Amino acid sequence: MKRVVAQMSAVCLCLALVPASHGLSKKKKKHTDLGQNPLANVNSKQPDKELFDKAMKALKKGKYDVARLDLQTLLNTYPDTEYAMRAKLAIGDTWYKEGGSAALTQAEQEYKDFITFFPNTPEAAEAQMKVGDIYFQQMEKPDRDPQNAMHAEQEYRTMLQQFPDSPLVPRAKQRLREVQEVLAQRQFEIGQFYASRENWTASIARLQTVADSYPLFSKSDQTLITLGDAYVTQAQMTQRLNLPPKVKEELVQAYNDRAAAAYDRVVTRYAMAPHVEDAKDRLIAMGRPVPEPTQAELAESEAEEGSRTNIHLKDRAILLVKPGPSTVRAARVGEPTLADPQQTTAPQVREATVAMFNAAAKGQPIPAPAQGANAAPSLPANSGTAPAAGASSGAAVEMEAIPSGTSSGNSTSVEVINPNGNSSAGTPNTAAPAAGTGNEAAPTNGAAPANSGADYGLKPVGPSNANAPLPPVDKPAAAPEQINDVNPAEQSKAQVKTGTKGKKNVPVDTGKESSTKKKKKGLGKLNPF
Repeated sequence: MKRVVAQMSAVCLCLALVPASHGLSKKKKKHTDLGQNPLANVNSKQPDKELFDKAMKALKKGKYDVARLDLQTLLNTYPDTEYAMRAKLAIGDTWYKEGGSAALTQAEQEYKDFITFFPNTPEAAEAQMKVGDIYFQQMEKPDRDPQNAMHAEQEYRTMLQQFPDSPLVPRAKQRLREVQEVLAQRQFEIGQFYASRENWTASIARLQTVADSYPLFSKSDQTLITLGDAYVTQAQMTQRLNLPPKVKEELVQAYNDRAAAAYDRVVTRYAMAPHVEDAKDRLIAMGRPVPEPTQAELAESEAEEGSRTNIHLKDRAILLVKPGPSTVRAARVGEPTLADPQQTTAPQVREATVAMFNAAAKGQPIPAPAQGANAAPSLPANSGTAPAAGASSGAAVEMEAIPSGTSSGNSTSVEVINPNGNSSAGTPNTAAPAAGTGNEAAPTNGAAPANSGADYGLKPVGPSNANAPLPPVDKPAAAPEQINDVNPAEQSKAQVKTGTKGKKNVPVDTGKESSTKKKKKGLGKLNPF
């Protein structure tokens, strides 16, 4: 009996616990529903939240015009809602995802308005990042218009400078590295083109800009090697100039020093680059010591080269149909350049050439390249003489004359004259110039030569009596009159004479003339042979 009572008690206890657990589960579910409402701790729906959720669903489904209408209604109807900031940003997202030139332009305007109204919010960094992405998507290949790439570089720099604490900083840095890879590739290709045309002034300007402004460029080693080769070529051209031996030696030494500096930077800064051995071979050929990179430089170069992605066949195939550039070889470590790149221009290189030649002619130390823009001097392409001073115009420009010494009397006076793109250098004023050479020494008092008028000091080409009037041109003798063997009157009469005795010549019917072959008759016409 006790046993039955105990069983009945256990069953009743279980039945009593079942409703309690069901009520607990209902209460927990009710608490979860209330937690999903961020507006109030009540079980009710807010109209501004409903509009925002509806707009987000339309945005996910690609109904951008519907989403914009709902978001604009939310902003106009509930101006004090806590969804106003996200709604303003979402309007820009609708234009951004819609795509197209007009839509992206409108998206940029919406994002910049958002940054103006909410500058101190985390979403402002997101808006600035998307402005950079707008131009990043419209970038073209390096050999095309670089405006979008330049705008993208500026917007990413703005994002990193104005929002340094944003969680989007690593992504912005990587995008900036990729943009600078495209810009550096453009400058590098232009520099190689000028080098192939032996325009060393323009080539050095472009290559030096890449070396100074984009140290993370994947082809920085090739850039510096090409730059050093340009300097070596300049030194070889200087060897062929008509200059005093001491001046020529100093100029050649200056060019070789700049070439060695470019090769040294490859060995030390880009020690793990693919073409570092080429730089070492060039240093050995020049008789210069090969520097040893430090452990920090080795680690930095190894990290950069290890972060680059190799180009596969799939990447090359995509590049054929992709309108934008390839950024596969961009580095994924290192700090991108945040300052405006220091551009080295061709006029700067030409001015450095003039300063270099003037210093060498005066016996002064050759000035070092400008800080931040190593504008090395350059000679004109295909010119066997010293370059002219000044700009690239064809006007004659003279270097400063050096006054003669009072004691030694062996000072050097140099005069570079460039009437037609060529130039000549004077000889020491103690030696008499050869007759007829036209390379007379410049006067020591700075005065121009006696014959340096409109002909820029060069003697005219021609006989010594060039000023005498030329003899009149001999008129060619008249051709003899044509003599016909047959009189035209007699020839016309001969045509009407008889072909035989007593008969006139009958007009001939050319259609009935017989050929050399006899005409075939009968079945012979069927034989084609």
